[in-house]
Amino acid sequence: MIIAVDASGGDYAPHEIVKGAARAAVEYNVPVALVGNQNILARLVEKYEKKSNLRIVNAPQIITCGEQPVQALKSKPRSSISVGINMVKEGKASAFVSAGSTGAVLAASYMMLGRLPGIQRPALATVIALNPEHPFVIIDAGANADCIPAYLVQFALMGSIFTANHLGIEEPRVALLNNGSEEGKGNRLIKESYQAIKNCPDIQFTGNIEPQELLANQADVVVTDGFTGNIVLKTLEGFGEIFGKNAGLQQSHQIPGELQGSALVNYARVLFLTRRADYKEFGGACLLGLDGNIVVAHGRSKAKAIKSAIHLAIRAVDLEMVSSIKKSVEKVGPDTVSG
Repeated sequence: MIIAVDASGGDYAPHEIVKGAARAAVEYNVPVALVGNQNILARLVEKYEKKSNLRIVNAPQIITCGEQPVQALKSKPRSSISVGINMVKEGKASAFVSAGSTGAVLAASYMMLGRLPGIQRPALATVIALNPEHPFVIIDAGANADCIPAYLVQFALMGSIFTANHLGIEEPRVALLNNGSEEGKGNRLIKESYQAIKNCPDIQFTGNIEPQELLANQADVVVTDGFTGNIVLKTLEGFGEIFGKNAGLQQSHQIPGELQGSALVNYARVLFLTRRADYKEFGGACLLGLDGNIVVAHGRSKAKAIKSAIHLAIRAVDLEMVSSIKKSVEKVGPDTVSG
């Protein structure tokens, strides 16, 4: 197993990317290929004594988040994103991890790896573990802003497989994110998707779930379009960041003595939950539905988040996520999931 890592992508590249990759290579005992400018990377890798599991693959070009993805991929064939994903395509790497331009990673993965049979759109699956006893997966977390019911059926199936394998939940409960719990509620996409998912075998569909129920252990897989899913993800992230910044204002001396016990306990609980929302903990999202393992990390990822993203990539490889999805689609039949 070799995990290719985009050493040029992300706000803190290449220093934090290399640091996180070095930690992952040692802790998980897996070779990591750093994809980027070889001259810069060679100097950075020298800082780490235990560097036997770090390799460098030259990719002198960088695609920035401000560039139009498809045009950038065409004009920069030696970008770290193109080179890294091509390594997966050619079997030189088992997975690719990037904190760079999400649009470019999605476009390159789609064009270079191709979709699995029966899957029309790949989707980002992210584990939300604010409640550590009851984590859940949200899919799609940002790959597809505009969807049709068939896409959401495919997301439900892929999310169910990912959750069963990655979280070890034998029969994941799948719910559709909506503004009401009733079957007839929602816009046209949700109403039609409800019926399509309901009729799909191998999915333990429980109906609609409202946003306020997301953390109440009502579902193991939450299905939505990428536009809504990304908003949910960023809302949770923003809550954690704002609370964390203001945490210092809530010191024990500001709480009346008779309330300190219960107030501090509740405060500690909320602080713990906000830390669970931190993208540094879950590392990234698996791009499911393609013929290869791709993990998209947060653009602001530092060493800890990169190490977590590499661990997620290793899990995807070990659990044979690609072949599991392929087998499940074959089992239920491509016609069932394509609408």
